[in-house]
Amino acid sequence: MAVNIVEQTDDLVKIRHVLVSVSDKSGLEELVFGLLEACPGVRFFSTGGTHARLEEILGSAAAGQLVRVSEYTGQPETQGGLVKTLDFKIYLGLLTERYNPAHRQDLARTGAVPIDLVVVNLYPFAKTVADPDVTVERARANIDIGGPCMIRAAAKNYLRVGAVVDPADYGDLVQRLRGAGGCLDLATRFELARKAFVHTAEYDEHIARFLGDSSVEAMRGCYRLAEPGPGGR
Repeated sequence: MAVNIVEQTDDLVKIRHVLVSVSDKSGLEELVFGLLEACPGVRFFSTGGTHARLEEILGSAAAGQLVRVSEYTGQPETQGGLVKTLDFKIYLGLLTERYNPAHRQDLARTGAVPIDLVVVNLYPFAKTVADPDVTVERARANIDIGGPCMIRAAAKNYLRVGAVVDPADYGDLVQRLRGAGGCLDLATRFELARKAFVHTAEYDEHIARFLGDSSVEAMRGCYRLAEPGPGGR
């Protein structure tokens, strides 16, 4: 399989498009106002409850600077938010390499934009399974899919994208952007990528440990098994 080996990248990347999808919304107001100050004209893409919170924060400015992901992709969110961000335009925007002509053609063809910053934290799986009465089904429902995918894509493409997974990093991020005219440097993007992959690895470890410690009997006890129809399914 051919892979793209990049030989040229930028030290400083201007932050113009930010994808935000967070379970922990602490510090979000500080981050948004900091980005607006440091990166004039920045646009936010978001979903679900995060979009609602950003609307509250931005107020009248939301109309020009906040985009619902479903409007951007042309695909509505599925019931319960099961599928929101798993879309070609999103991942093209995350994984596109700046100096790859084919990638630039794909952006133009689809009307996608490069996403420069991803701010994502995940469903609280560890907190969910810490409840002594948690069921296997309750745990399963709290396994985040879209969040880890976005984090991994952004972190893989640290050449151009910043991946922010910890609200405690918002203040330092804004300070760095202010000091660099709204740009994020390669060293910071690399630091964020390292932290992002630790975050997703720990998240997967919690899931693997919980499922490994759960019995098949406990899992089966969560469900009424439907009877197969004539001829099976």
